Amino acid sequence: MSQSKSGKGLGAAARVTALASSVMDLHVRIALQEVDREKRRLISGGIFLAMGGALMLLALLAFEIASVFWMQETFTLNLLNCLLILSLINIILAGLSLRIGGQLLKGPYLPETIEGLSKTTKAVLGKTYQ
Repeated sequence: MSQSKSGKGLGAAARVTALASSVMDLHVRIALQEVDREKRRLISGGIFLAMGGALMLLALLAFEIASVFWMQETFTLNLLNCLLILSLINIILAGLSLRIGGQLLKGPYLPETIEGLSKTTKAVLGKTYQ
């Protein structure tokens, strides 16, 4: 009698294990499909951001050229003076942007982040770490 009870117990355990395995397989398949979908979304988003950035750069270039022509006509300046003024404005804006960006990147980091950054920096610079 104890033999039949243990046989039934093993059969039930096998069925529960098979059911759990089946559920896990289903979850893994669903997770892989979601990763595929998200990967496509992220790649598409990156492509559109790159296109937007390139088009914005072209628009900025066109604006700068138009600004040079406008400055020449309005203030009767020669080309060299217009380009120098525009370059000075660009340098000031770039400096402000770098300063603000540097301040935003400062802050409390998790120890894991600091460790990862230091390892990456050492690897890029060719230094070995212990």
